Amino acid sequence: MIKDTTREEREKIVAESIGNISGACDGCMAGLAEMYQDYIDGKKEIRDINMEFKARYESGIEAPEKRNCGYY
Repeated sequence: MIKDTTREEREKIVAESIGNISGACDGCMAGLAEMYQDYIDGKKEIRDINMEFKARYESGIEAPEKRNCGYY
């Protein structure tokens, strides 16, 4: 939970969870890192970000268009 972590700890949690964010995948890892920026900044919990992402995916609510491996 945000209240139990520092910004540095949250950055580490995200980095360890999604792997090498500088990996060569046409920007997909950078897109994932951006998705979790609100968690790193202490604005939203990871579970809330994941639920919002899943809701957009399942409902078709307009979200950033995905091309290849990155978001535009």
